[in-house]
Amino acid sequence: MTTRSEREKAQKLNEQHQAILSKLLRQEDNKYCADCEAKGPRWASWNLGVFMCIRCAGIHRNLGVHISRVKSVNLDQWTPEQIQSMVDMGNTRARQLYEAHLPEDFRRPQTDQAVEVFIRDKYERKKYYDKEAVAAAPVSITSTACLSHFKFWFEQIKYKLAGFLLFI
Repeated sequence: MTTRSEREKAQKLNEQHQAILSKLLRQEDNKYCADCEAKGPRWASWNLGVFMCIRCAGIHRNLGVHISRVKSVNLDQWTPEQIQSMVDMGNTRARQLYEAHLPEDFRRPQTDQAVEVFIRDKYERKKYYDKEAVAAAPVSITSTACLSHFKFWFEQIKYKLAGFLLFI
């Protein structure tokens, strides 16, 4: 059972987190979905550090939590670690990392099926990923967002390895 002071403290922390998220959403690149560029994203993948629209949030949820952890900007409670991941990454830095090798003439897909293929290519298959950017990134970027990202990729590898060992 929580005390009144604990509830008030949690409420104050949630208000602080909401203020930070609102400030982040006012940054130019964060005003648009990281994947389809729809205006006014209200969802986020906190481990990837990107803001997105509701359609892309549904696709991210289908990727699995080992790749993308989705939360509502307004409806969910956020931990300090999750907020820090969003502060450290954001759509601008995420695009530099996950879209570094997009073709020059690339046009963002608009149909649901094409958007899903693009999102899977981008985050699951890392088709456009800049491997050198992580090594050259400032410590503030690598510290939280990339560390969280690394933890989830490690869990994915561990999960696949466990499945492989069952066949031996």
